[in-house]
Amino acid sequence: MKRKFPHLDLTRLTATQLSTRPSKVSLDMMAAVPQAGETFADFWRGLPDVLAVHELRELVAYLAGARRDGKAIAVGFGGHVIKTGLSPLLIDLARSGYVSALACNGSVCIHDVELALAGKTSEDVDSSLRDGSFGMAAQTADFILGAIAGEGAKVGLGRALGNALLAANAKHADISILAQGAALDVPVTVHVAIGTDIIHMHPRADGAALGAASLFDFRLFADVIAAVTDGGAYLNLGSAVIMPEVFLKALSLARNLGYGGSFVTADFDFVRHYRTRTNVVTRPHADGGRGYMFTGHHEIMIPLLCAALKAAAK
Repeated sequence: MKRKFPHLDLTRLTATQLSTRPSKVSLDMMAAVPQAGETFADFWRGLPDVLAVHELRELVAYLAGARRDGKAIAVGFGGHVIKTGLSPLLIDLARSGYVSALACNGSVCIHDVELALAGKTSEDVDSSLRDGSFGMAAQTADFILGAIAGEGAKVGLGRALGNALLAANAKHADISILAQGAALDVPVTVHVAIGTDIIHMHPRADGAALGAASLFDFRLFADVIAAVTDGGAYLNLGSAVIMPEVFLKALSLARNLGYGGSFVTADFDFVRHYRTRTNVVTRPHADGGRGYMFTGHHEIMIPLLCAALKAAAK
């Protein structure tokens, strides 16, 4: 019976030469073995110049150049970034001029204020949910809701909380992004989704006050993103839904008003999410610019980024 698929004649293969074949990896890209006592700069130079390392170096070089040129660099972040102890790093980026503005979801207020007032945060949800005590800390709710009712509609939610922490001489205001943003006059905007934060459960919660303060912050954030489109950058650190959505709307608003320049975005998170990939990394750059996506634990990747920026500034 005749074979339907006869054997290929392998004697007719055309071979190529390894010496002339294009290759993606070469010896000059190899990692250097870490040595005891070496500096971070030595470690940074010794990383293998491939894939994510190559892209991270590109991003760091771009951010360093944007800082030198006075371009706007904005950071959006979620509550987990605070819960992993990274507040001092973001404050330092703002103080050193690497970050022009910070934007966050409502959960950041809870953790930032609790750390500033009490030096601790992040309750055990699994156990406290059983008896309904989860989210019922009176001091947290009273302080945040009181600050918002006081001047939230006039200065925005983030600045109202920062001002209140400074006015209260909060014991740990030095590690509060909200307080230090107010002290440095660096915008820290807060973007609230009603029902997502523990303070919304308390009887003092005022939807009108929350909405007015957060709307003020959205419009301020849109101003920031308009500046970012002129050769700046937007970094999304650990917010999977709220900040990618807020960023997209702010960008559309800015472009509708004529701000249509090229810029760079990057997402840092420990999971690759749909919204961060589309809203932050790809959609903004249909007509130019570049988006990056780095995956890893916040407590490892964000310190690495900050250390690399410090090294680049020297």
